[in-house]
Amino acid sequence: MAVVKKSATTQVDIALLGAAFVWGASYLASKELTHDHSLWGMMAIRFTFAAVILAAIGQVRRAKFSKADAVVGSLIGVGLAIVMAFETNGIAITSATNAGLIISLSIIFTPIIEGWVRKSWLPKNFFLAAAISIVGVGFLIGGNGLTSPNWGDLLMLVAAVLRAAYQVYQAKLTDGKQLNTINLTVFQTLTAGLIFFIVDAPGTVQAVMTYGTREWLLIAFLVLFCTVYGFFAMMWGIRKTSASRIALLQGTEPIWAVVVAVLVGGELMGWVGIIGAILTIGGCYYGLGIETRWRASRTK
Repeated sequence: MAVVKKSATTQVDIALLGAAFVWGASYLASKELTHDHSLWGMMAIRFTFAAVILAAIGQVRRAKFSKADAVVGSLIGVGLAIVMAFETNGIAITSATNAGLIISLSIIFTPIIEGWVRKSWLPKNFFLAAAISIVGVGFLIGGNGLTSPNWGDLLMLVAAVLRAAYQVYQAKLTDGKQLNTINLTVFQTLTAGLIFFIVDAPGTVQAVMTYGTREWLLIAFLVLFCTVYGFFAMMWGIRKTSASRIALLQGTEPIWAVVVAVLVGGELMGWVGIIGAILTIGGCYYGLGIETRWRASRTK
């Protein structure tokens, strides 16, 4: 596991909180784009365009591709496609409330899987912090009551486990290797985009031909902010910190989803939601401190 100074850790945290914010906003954009068009086509367009933009950035920065970049990035891309397939289909079927609560369980699953893989468990207090965050998310997005369970909830539960395993898998693949972060993200997004295109090529072509101005603006948001920035930030961050820390920072994603819903969608947040926000932020802050001290003690 990479070791970084406190200032660098702060930079990683800020970058990943930014990614959590745009991913929280992506729920609304994704739902809009899948109302009348192919879900698979939307994801094919999103990830393929992102790969092209990242490749262009890599050329400007003179980032030389290596065989390791291509192999590791492609493997990570396959994992990304699997996670996004379950997550996006789950969101399309169930409610945003159910989806947000269930996917946040990855906060708990990640340290469990990481501890099992690395044979090194985080302190018990970390799990307490994760549990506090989960309770906070429950208050935050469950204020109006959960809708009746459906198949979408099962898909989201599978997605939560897969997201946790994917983060650990990604960290394991990149740990200690000489890899270029931009190149890794290029192959990651390109592989995912190609997989989604293969799944529904006609739907992808139809989406490209029929998207209007609104749809292309939403695609631009998903490509530039949620994919180019978001996945680069996660790839960069996971190479400098732990998968468990990444999971806690991503645990703020439902908060940003609610913020966007309130500011853009006109929804109201009551006192239950405010309590949830406080618990989630407090739990994440508490857990991040525990993880930081634990990681520092292992380097002495």
